[in-house]
Amino acid sequence: MLSAIKNSFQPLGINTKQYGDTRWWLGMLLVVVLAGASVALSKLPIMQSAQFSSLTIGIVLGIIVGNSVFSRIATRTDAGVDFAKSILLKAGVILFGFRITFAQVAGVGWHGLLTDIVMLLGTFILAVQLGKRVFKLDEQTTILIGAGSSICGAAAVMATEPVIKAQAHKVSVAVATVVVFGTLSMFAYPILFEYMGLSEHAYGIFVGSTIHEVAQVVAAGTAVSANAADTAVIEKMLRVMMLAPFLVGLSFWQSKKHANIHAQGGEQKAGITIPWFAVLFIVASGVHSLSVIPQGATNAIIWFDSILLTIAMVALGLRTHVGAIRQAGIKPLLLAGCLFLFLTLGGFAINVGIAQLF
Repeated sequence: MLSAIKNSFQPLGINTKQYGDTRWWLGMLLVVVLAGASVALSKLPIMQSAQFSSLTIGIVLGIIVGNSVFSRIATRTDAGVDFAKSILLKAGVILFGFRITFAQVAGVGWHGLLTDIVMLLGTFILAVQLGKRVFKLDEQTTILIGAGSSICGAAAVMATEPVIKAQAHKVSVAVATVVVFGTLSMFAYPILFEYMGLSEHAYGIFVGSTIHEVAQVVAAGTAVSANAADTAVIEKMLRVMMLAPFLVGLSFWQSKKHANIHAQGGEQKAGITIPWFAVLFIVASGVHSLSVIPQGATNAIIWFDSILLTIAMVALGLRTHVGAIRQAGIKPLLLAGCLFLFLTLGGFAINVGIAQLF
């Protein structure tokens, strides 16, 4: 019976044998302590005013430790760190679904849905084209920056990582671009509001469909009005919900591309890998929509999810080498900058155009 239970974890990529390994326990202790420090730092007034979440602080703290003392203890903690970077990350993405309800999606109507779809597809396709053709970036970096810019910032970057099996330093580079340009959007949008000629509701749709992180959306919306903030958050949550179909579509695209490569080489076609954690993300949203879980329990799940994602960010930072980031150069930042201009200027034009249709 026990062996059957252990075997059931194998499809999820969980190796139950490692739990008796000292390297697993020490590694988990390390990432949990650093995550706790990240959460504590995020509560500081200066961090809250800058809208730096525990996720952002976690990856920075992880990179600092990873490029200093971690190299001396890596062989004694690697199992736990890698577990946090993979399994806990997927668990965090699944629980992220408890932040969303289908009623919220319906709240913005077809106008908001169409706007998000156009912005997501337009931003990601532009990222792939610019990244590969103009800036000559590798595919993984291009996809990660595109995912972060088009969907929901760092959370999207982290969720995309296991699908394309990206290297840690490329994930860190993509997260850094989200922090830079998402923060710039957060401060620029409220200043531009009076020149846009948009109602508070239309401004909320614009903010939710174009700014990277949820926290940044809240800040940019609240700076104008509570009504604008409410609309912006709902529009953003709809965009977050698109993460699951995006990941499934990305997995199909990757499988098809690899299958063509294998076919040209006379090798067996590669199978399609469905990112089940993305499917479970939608399931979690469905459960939340049914209101079968008390609000207090839901709040506890959301809090726990933030901890899981922070732990995963710390683990990612520990596995990131500064030299690799430095080697990436300025091109990832230039790509993210172009996407920022598209989200801001192109996003405004798309929002106005779709609004006229409705």
